[in-house]
Amino acid sequence: MLWSVLLLAAGASAHVKSSLPSVPSGWKKVRAASADENVSLKIALPAHQPDALETAILRVSDPNHYEYGMHLSSDEVRSLVAPSAETTDAVTSWLNRNGIKGKVDNDWVSFTTSVAKANNLLNTTFAWYQQDGDKTGPKLRTLQYSVPDELDDYVDMIQPTTRFGKLAAKASTIFEIFEEPETKGVGNVKVAGEEGHPTCTGCIYPDEIRSLYNIKYKPSASDKNTVAFASYLEQYSNYDDFTSFAKAFVPEAADRNYTVNLVKGGLHDQSPDKIGVEANLDLQYILAVSNPIPIREYSIGGRGPLVPTANQPGPEISNEPYLDFFQYLLSLKNSELPATLSTSYGEEEQSVPREYALKVCSMIGQLGARGVSVIFSSGDSGPGGACIRNDGTNSTYFEPTFPGACPWVTSVGGTYQTAPEKAVDFSSGGFSMYHKRPVYQERAVKKYLDKIGDTYSEFFDNQGRGFPDVSAQASRYAVYVGGRLAGVSGTSASAPMFAGVVALLNAARKSRGLPSLGFINPLLYAARDAFTDIVGGAGTGCQGRPEFAADAGGSAKWNATEGWDPVTGLGTPKFDKLLALAAPGVENA
Repeated sequence: MLWSVLLLAAGASAHVKSSLPSVPSGWKKVRAASADENVSLKIALPAHQPDALETAILRVSDPNHYEYGMHLSSDEVRSLVAPSAETTDAVTSWLNRNGIKGKVDNDWVSFTTSVAKANNLLNTTFAWYQQDGDKTGPKLRTLQYSVPDELDDYVDMIQPTTRFGKLAAKASTIFEIFEEPETKGVGNVKVAGEEGHPTCTGCIYPDEIRSLYNIKYKPSASDKNTVAFASYLEQYSNYDDFTSFAKAFVPEAADRNYTVNLVKGGLHDQSPDKIGVEANLDLQYILAVSNPIPIREYSIGGRGPLVPTANQPGPEISNEPYLDFFQYLLSLKNSELPATLSTSYGEEEQSVPREYALKVCSMIGQLGARGVSVIFSSGDSGPGGACIRNDGTNSTYFEPTFPGACPWVTSVGGTYQTAPEKAVDFSSGGFSMYHKRPVYQERAVKKYLDKIGDTYSEFFDNQGRGFPDVSAQASRYAVYVGGRLAGVSGTSASAPMFAGVVALLNAARKSRGLPSLGFINPLLYAARDAFTDIVGGAGTGCQGRPEFAADAGGSAKWNATEGWDPVTGLGTPKFDKLLALAAPGVENA
C-alpha cells in the first residue's frame, strides 16, 4: 500500500504525541514490562469534519433554534465523528506493517499486541507503575509515545499509555461521612408514618430538599424515561439499603426496585463489606427526587488485576472505564439510552492527558446530541487542592476537574444551609485548562470575569469553560449504608439530586409528547429566573501555597456573588420555573 511505502521510508522520523516530564506524583515504577506481556490499546481517529458535532449539539439543544429537541440517531452522530477513509487506511496500514491487526469501529481502532511490538510501534518503553495506596495492583504505562510524522494528523491519541491519574482518579466526590451509632437491619426499618422518619445528626432529608426547591410534580412511571447513574471503583449499591431508605423517606416506593446493567466486567456484589456509600447515595437521592421514574445503575469494571503482585502483576484488564463506558453507551440504540445520566466521579483535569480529556468530552457531547442529559459533580476541592502544576515547573495554578469542566456536561456544585443557602466551602469550580468557553455561557461568565478584574488572573485561563453550571444542597444527606443511617456530604450528593430534577422535567415533557431535554445547558443559561442566585459563602482551596498566605485561612477562594460564579454556577433550582420552561402547561402538583 502507498502508506506502507511512505512510512517505511520515514521510519526514523517520529512525532512525540504525548509525554510526561516525570513519573506522576503518587506513583512509582515497579519494574520494566517483559517483552512477551500483552498490552491492549485504543487509537482515537480525528473526525473528517472537526466542527460538525459541536454545531449539531448546539443546534438541537438551543431552545430558540427551530431544530430544538430534534435529537440525532446513532448513525447520524457516527457520521459526524467519522474519520476520512484516508485516515483509517493510514492507521491500519501502519499497524499491519508492524505485524498488528487492528479492529476498526468508526473513529476508534483497537488492538492487542506484545509489549515488544508496542514499544517498537510507539518508540516507547512500557513499564509497570504502582500508585501509592492502590491495592488493585500495578498498571502498564509509559511516560511518552510517538507516532510517525506522517501519521500525526491521523491520530488523536493512543491510550492507555500516558494516562496515570491520581489516587483520587475517578474517586467519588464524597467530602465527608458521619455515621450514627445505632444499627438497624432492613427488617426493622418501618414505613414512615405519622411518627415521622428516622433521623441523623445535622442531616437534611428528602422532604426538606423537595420543599426547598418547590418540587411537587408527580410523574408517572415510563420505561421511555429512565434516569441512570454510573458506578466505578467497585462501588455497589445495596438492595437492602435501598429498601430501608424507601421505607423511611419515600414510603410510596417501599416495594420498588431498580435495574443494574453490568458493563465491561462490572459486578454488583451484595456482600456487607462491598456496600458502596457513593452508589447508595446516588441511588437513594435519585429515588427521593424522581420517584416513580425507573432507575438504572451502570456498574462499570476496569481497575486492573484483582490479585496482582509487584513482580508478577499479570495481564492488565482495561483501566479506562470512562472510555469503555461511553463507548458502551454510544453503541446502544437511542431507545436503549437513559434520558438522564448522573455521575459523581472526577479527578484533576491536569492529571488527564489533554487529548484524552477532549476525546471523552466529545463522547459525552455525542450522548447529548442523542437526547441524554449528562450530569457530573463539580468536585470537592474549591479552586483546587495542592494547586501545583504538573508540567515540571511546580508553579501555583488552580485545578479544574475532569470531566466536570467538559462543556457538554451539566456540572453541579454545592450549597449548605437554608434561608438563605450559601456556597459550601468544598464546592469545586473554576475554568478549564483544555476547553474554551462555549457560546451558551459566554455572557454569564464574562460578566463575572469583568467583575473580578485581575484577581487570581495568573492562576487560571480566563478564556476557559467556566464551571459549575448549577448547584444544590451538598451537606449531610441522610443515606442508608449497611443498615445504618449516615450523613454524607459532597457534590456527590448534589449531582444525583439535580439529576432527579432533570428526570422529572423529562417526564413532564414526555407527558406532553415532547422529546427529552438532551444537552440541557443552553436552556439553563437562558433561564436565569429559574434559579435562586447564591450570594453568600465561598469555595476555598490551595491551602499552604505562599501566594495565598495573606488571605483569610491561608486559602484561595471563589466567592459566591450575584450572577454566575465559579462555586455555585447559576444557583439552585426553582423547580416550578424550570417545569414551566421545559414543559409548558404541566402543573407542579
